[in-house]
Amino acid sequence: MTDPKHISINDYHYELPESNIALFPSQERGNSNLLLAIGDNLAHTRFLNLNQHLPPDSSLIFNNTKVIRARIIFFKPTGASIELFLLEPHLPAEYQQNFESIGSCEWTCLVGKAKKWKNEPLRMMLTIDEESFELRAERLETIDGKYRIRFEWNSSKSFAEVLDFAGKIPLPPYIHREVNSDDANRYQTVYSRLEGSVAAPTAGLHFTQAILDELKANQHPLLELTLHVGIGTFKPVSSEQMADHNMHTEHFVVTANFLQNLRSSKRNIAVGTTSLRTLESIYWLSLQMQQDPNCRYVPQWIAYEQKAKLSPLEALDFLIDYLDKHQLKQLEASTSILIVPGYQFQFIHGLITNFHLPKSTLILLVAALVGEHWRKIYDYALKNNFRFLSYGDSSLLLPHNLNPTP
Repeated sequence: MTDPKHISINDYHYELPESNIALFPSQERGNSNLLLAIGDNLAHTRFLNLNQHLPPDSSLIFNNTKVIRARIIFFKPTGASIELFLLEPHLPAEYQQNFESIGSCEWTCLVGKAKKWKNEPLRMMLTIDEESFELRAERLETIDGKYRIRFEWNSSKSFAEVLDFAGKIPLPPYIHREVNSDDANRYQTVYSRLEGSVAAPTAGLHFTQAILDELKANQHPLLELTLHVGIGTFKPVSSEQMADHNMHTEHFVVTANFLQNLRSSKRNIAVGTTSLRTLESIYWLSLQMQQDPNCRYVPQWIAYEQKAKLSPLEALDFLIDYLDKHQLKQLEASTSILIVPGYQFQFIHGLITNFHLPKSTLILLVAALVGEHWRKIYDYALKNNFRFLSYGDSSLLLPHNLNPTP
């Protein structure tokens, strides 16, 4: 087996025609295509038929994060535009507290056309519920090409309310069109609840409430965790070998109730790569917390450098006991875990996911799951005119050899 650090990203390339990149969602969520990759067999159906193809007693793991209107465009008196792209909260640092802020808050941002922004604050007038007020943005410091921005507004509105009016939905960079009114709804899952992402967990975009109800009626538990998807999800792998790639960091939250339900689950199907990364991060976080109870970070190479010494159930039991002992309802942490061929899965038995960019960390994750079969899956999708990327079609990956032991 190739050392994960010596994997060449060039071995995970395929030709993706522009015509296969979906610029708009399907007319109806559940009517998108679903590629079935069950063992070595490939077939084609509609997403609304998902329930018919899931193994009995499968739990589906959803990421309930909600996409924020992360793009705020200010106009200077000269007419020049400056775009602020919100990355993560700085003060308050906790997402929900930041969104509930009144009057001011700070965020780490990317700034478009930063050279045109001198020292003066940026300003815009907003009118919400017949109340007019000014939103100001002040640049405080620059660190590694990112900016700490202080927002101020003379209103009793929360920052979440301000952002709903001042911001725009941040479509992925490969969707070359302007945001339209439909995107506010369609670039959001029907089960999204906790604000914080700057990109949608797109595998979930195909679900409707009717599909969710059918799954529950057929004894498929629906479990929710939260990982706030960051802009790093679009970060290309620019180095040839993975040893030289720095994986982005994302914040996640799992509740004590979720961990209890996961412990009793017989088979776990992750809805999207963000759910999968969070589930697998839980295992490695448990191992680290047993050595250092204050640890709340999963580094990118841990799965290949630290040999597992616990079963998945033992790892869960430790976290459940830890939360109970400290009277905590949830566990918050961050992860940079990198899942590539050679990774040993701890909790996952299958994955629902869209089709990803060539030479990306997400292709590596799919290859870790299904092996070299990923090429046949993608060839099948291209030959059968599946739509790719965020607004594209979906796949259900159920490898026969993926059976994590308790």
